[in-house]
Amino acid sequence: MRPVMRKTLCLLPIMLVLTTFNAKAQDVELSPPPPLDPAKVRVIMKKAVDGFIKPGYAALAVSATSLESNMKALCAAPSQETLDAATAAFADTVKKWSTIEIVRVGPVIEQNRFERILYYPDRKGLGLKQVQRYLTEKDETVTNAESLKGKSVAAQGLGALEFVLYGTGSEALQQEKDGFRCRYGAAVAGNIANVAKDLKAVWDEPDGAAKSWTEPGQDNPVFRDEREAIVALLGILVHGSETIRDQRIETFYKGPEKVKFPRTAIYWRSGQTWKSIADNVTAVQSLMKTAGMADLLPSDQRSISGSIDFLAKSMVRVAGTIDPDVEKALANDEQRAKVDYLLLNGRDFIYRLNDQYGGAIGLSSGFSFSDGD
Repeated sequence: MRPVMRKTLCLLPIMLVLTTFNAKAQDVELSPPPPLDPAKVRVIMKKAVDGFIKPGYAALAVSATSLESNMKALCAAPSQETLDAATAAFADTVKKWSTIEIVRVGPVIEQNRFERILYYPDRKGLGLKQVQRYLTEKDETVTNAESLKGKSVAAQGLGALEFVLYGTGSEALQQEKDGFRCRYGAAVAGNIANVAKDLKAVWDEPDGAAKSWTEPGQDNPVFRDEREAIVALLGILVHGSETIRDQRIETFYKGPEKVKFPRTAIYWRSGQTWKSIADNVTAVQSLMKTAGMADLLPSDQRSISGSIDFLAKSMVRVAGTIDPDVEKALANDEQRAKVDYLLLNGRDFIYRLNDQYGGAIGLSSGFSFSDGD
């Protein structure tokens, strides 16, 4: 039996479990969604902010600050040891960002903060071209985090730093003390740290974003009522799941017959592609659980939360077994079957959050979380 067939057969039990769940749900007459309980929504929003959003940005700020320190240490004393410390710090910052990046609303989308940390997808390769130009021309203005802030967002975030650490010519990092490439990388790390600290500060302000998110009301500039607040929170989950499918996978792979360019995958140079995807999925699952969003479900539909949790864990487990080398993974039948699994279940993940959960709490199927219609 061919490897891909064996792998497909191994995945069938999980797929059958999910299919059976859907079939059973259709056979049961479910109660109509109850009116949203304003008190419950406020509790959920507070848990989301205090238990997920604020800690997420705080962790990112700590990690990015450490990354900047490690980059500076590498520049001051180039060696395999300091390079390993810098790449380990980079991986940790990618992990911390992959957890909180599902929050694509609020302060992070103001002042280009999101793009200054991560400019992706870069379909036209603008970031790479900018980074290569800076490295070739040795423009000293990009070796300082403050002056780098005014440059193209495509060349001042994690993608740029990944190329510095892993891209063509990266061997120079161990060959030259205080070399231009390393100082540019340190500035990029400093820029990421500054944005992360800024986000943490904005969310920590007593009358800032946190208050707007946890106290809906007519005078609130963000959420006029609890319904708008829960729509935004669910929107984070739905859009986060859509991003996993649309940007993290389908950017370079839509199926065995539609393999695009593996080197357009996020973090392919550092081998962080599947880890970051797993962290994205875990983040969606964690936000939902931390906020206690299952509490809004009618008692006879609480299984929806369990199915979302089960699916998330399955996707994370499979992602953890895929070859970090994206090109190798897509060239191997067994490995590619795992990517197919992520793609298939990524669609189901969106459906369960948007249609099943959204419908169960009173938001009709197809509700647009981006414009509130």
